[in-house]
Amino acid sequence: MTEPKVGDFGLTKIRGLAGAFVNFGQWFVGDFAPVQHALVYVGFGYVVQAMPSGAELIKLEDASPVVKWSTDLVDLTDQERVHIALEARKLVGTPYSFLDYVSIALERLGMRSKLIRDRVEGSGHLICSQLVVEAYSRAGVELFPGTFPGDVTPGDLHKLLKELEASND
Repeated sequence: MTEPKVGDFGLTKIRGLAGAFVNFGQWFVGDFAPVQHALVYVGFGYVVQAMPSGAELIKLEDASPVVKWSTDLVDLTDQERVHIALEARKLVGTPYSFLDYVSIALERLGMRSKLIRDRVEGSGHLICSQLVVEAYSRAGVELFPGTFPGDVTPGDLHKLLKELEASND
């Protein structure tokens, strides 16, 4: 397992009902992946992750085991890494919303209204993958240029890492 660097994001599996729910949702929208959760490594053994109770700063050892890190796949300068970590820390306490999952499903099915997208965009709520994309975006690093951050799933982050791995071969 690669040791994370400040600003890297990690992908994890979630056990139990929550993991099954995310797995089903990703499968349903054609985005099945072996991961269901994402977090940002902010240094000194800590990560920031979105949770139903709100985004939290916790010790890496207390998080779900990371299956895959973005380390050495997403090309970042030291300054960008520090900025990503600072932005992730600023997101601690950000509320979570299950409406975001509904919005993603409706978007992938071509059925989302502008009203729902605007609600998700303006709510200030973030699910785990959105928190990763938001921290990177605030630091000036676009993981998915031209994509609404509210439409990104852990599966999308997994697919991005697989594409970056393939392009490095």
